[in-house]
Amino acid sequence: MQHTSVKKRIFLSPPHLSGRELKYISEAFASNWVAPVGPNVDEFEKEVASLVGAKGAVAVSSGTAAIHLALSLLGVKKGDTVFCSSLTFVASANPILYLGADPVFIDSEPVTWSMSPSALKEALKEAASICKLPKAVIIVNLYGQSAKMDELVSICKEYQIPIIEDSAESLGATYKGKASGTFGDFGIYSFNGNKIITTSGGGMLVSDDTDALSKARFLATQAKDPAPFYQHSELGYNYRMSNILAGLGRGQLEVLEERVAARRAIFEIYQQELGPFLAVSLMPELENSFSTRWLTALTIDEEALGVSINELLESLESENIEARHVWKPLHMQPLFTKNKYYSHSKNENISEKLFKTGICLPSGSNMTLGEQKRIIDCIKVTISNGLKKR
Repeated sequence: MQHTSVKKRIFLSPPHLSGRELKYISEAFASNWVAPVGPNVDEFEKEVASLVGAKGAVAVSSGTAAIHLALSLLGVKKGDTVFCSSLTFVASANPILYLGADPVFIDSEPVTWSMSPSALKEALKEAASICKLPKAVIIVNLYGQSAKMDELVSICKEYQIPIIEDSAESLGATYKGKASGTFGDFGIYSFNGNKIITTSGGGMLVSDDTDALSKARFLATQAKDPAPFYQHSELGYNYRMSNILAGLGRGQLEVLEERVAARRAIFEIYQQELGPFLAVSLMPELENSFSTRWLTALTIDEEALGVSINELLESLESENIEARHVWKPLHMQPLFTKNKYYSHSKNENISEKLFKTGICLPSGSNMTLGEQKRIIDCIKVTISNGLKKR
């Protein structure tokens, strides 16, 4: 009986441990600090804040929790509106719904693929005209790259609207020398298993407003009043990160620079091998910015190649390679069909175009050159077959 060998699965963005994590986790076990409090939590917060240049940080259970806390601190409530990037994972917008507010979605622009300044300007202008300005704007830094923060911050300042910078995918990125996640009133990072560094699950809220961070820590710990018994005057959440997971994060943080370098090197190989195809365009890097290249993303001209995104995904899957569509814009999701959306311009809908023509390739920092060659060879064969059919 013959057995067909299955090629090893190449994942999109798997965790990559260094071994340094064991020191901090062992200390947590040895000292019995295994609860959502302890030395690793305190130090991890300080280390992240120091790394990005923020005055403080609060370690929480997820990036989603961090966004929820930021919105709560800004007083978002039922009937309010919050503007949010459309080209992102649903977690960027779900906390808006948690608070009973209504998201309004803003298109991308073609260089960063992140929020379009022109779309944001139009949306705020219209909101001001009906006296319905948003309580906050959530700007998502996509796939490891900063948005055009100078322009976006300037527009929000004009209308005095607070900014939450969703940098879940871009810890380690910079814009004009300043860390992604530090341009708004609040910044958030994710340490989910697929991120550049991971705590298996977790997130961080950063800000220069230390009073607000103290309130966030209070809310994230079930909003327990300072009393000799359990007393609660406000609604709180069970959002604190455990001391064990914070230890994992501390070890990961030590190799962040290496992980970013590895992902950028992976991008460069994709660029060298696939860039020469005129109908293939890899995600640009904004001038005066530094992208982590969390995921290598590209778009294709399906008509010119004779290959569709779905055919490309199917070819990769047949080789046991995980690849994904670019995020499906939130304004196209069934959950948000009734919500407003502002496109980049009257004639350009950037996020929808990127979704229809874009693909994310495996980009894990522990991917071998041989594995990347497998991916590139599969793509080249698929493109070659498509061109032959034309």
